[in-house]
Amino acid sequence: MDTPPPLQGHTLAGYLATQAKADASLRALVLALAATCGEISALVARGALGDVLGSAGAENVQGEVQKKLDVISNDMLVACAEQSGQVAAVGSEELEDVIVFPGGDRGRHLLLFDPLDGSSNIDVNVSIGTIFSVLPAPTGRAATAQDFLQGGRSQQAAGYTLYGPQTVLVLTLGEGVAGFTLDPRDGAWTLTHPDLRIPRDTREFAINMSNQRHWAAPVRRYIDDALAGRTGPRGKDFNMRWVAAMVADVHRILSRGGVFLYPWDQREPDRPGKLRLMYEANPLGWVVEQAGGAASDGRQPILDIAPTSLHQRVSVVLGSAEEVERVVAHHHEAAA
Repeated sequence: MDTPPPLQGHTLAGYLATQAKADASLRALVLALAATCGEISALVARGALGDVLGSAGAENVQGEVQKKLDVISNDMLVACAEQSGQVAAVGSEELEDVIVFPGGDRGRHLLLFDPLDGSSNIDVNVSIGTIFSVLPAPTGRAATAQDFLQGGRSQQAAGYTLYGPQTVLVLTLGEGVAGFTLDPRDGAWTLTHPDLRIPRDTREFAINMSNQRHWAAPVRRYIDDALAGRTGPRGKDFNMRWVAAMVADVHRILSRGGVFLYPWDQREPDRPGKLRLMYEANPLGWVVEQAGGAASDGRQPILDIAPTSLHQRVSVVLGSAEEVERVVAHHHEAAA
């Protein structure tokens, strides 16, 4: 009989108790976030039965039309952070400014989140998710928006919850990546994937091919080489996958390898990319790195980018290290 991996079957609380980097404050915050994501999962599962589908009739700070579930999940996560007693302030992709809680020097952490990634999938019953990032808060004073502008390597915890056929929480504290599955019968999170690792090599890529004519030359070169298949320069056939929810595409890569690209394109030449550094690229980039992969903006590691604004955008290439390195090499060659 095979010996199960260490810790497999443990609860989330039991797992956190074994992690040297998780002090009591961080453990309490992660458990509170997990409980709230469990509640969001139940709302997602009810769908039209819970009157949570459709538009909220407003736009967020990004200029994107909000769904009802965007607003509901955002409010739930803000309340979770405040009630946990562990958070000094929060930043959300849905909000223009940070929220500093009363007695803003009480919490030891800053929390950033994308409350519902992949909102366009909500009404068609395709996977969506919640992304979160925990940073250290200043000590001895109230937090400000400037305190959130920390590089990705300052994160204390990061991860996502994927609301799919199963609800899965993927978490890193800086010592590998673990995955937990929600039991809908009792709301318990059980460790089912104790050491997620991304294969270095792959035959899959995820990108929105409808934007191909707008890409920069290095990205077109990479995709053209992949599409050429076994008779092309790569010598192997590739499959394309695209869920239109970053959490779902990243989860597939964690499960079986691949590369995800959301590059700069010439439709908005003054923007470095579409995705948000603080709410999406940093937390998922850290998860991917901790799982043995790589994350880059095409020129430098995502986690080495110095943030300049709360809603800063960035080009993203992440996944199997060999593929990311190839895309980066194409960018460097084009710049030479």
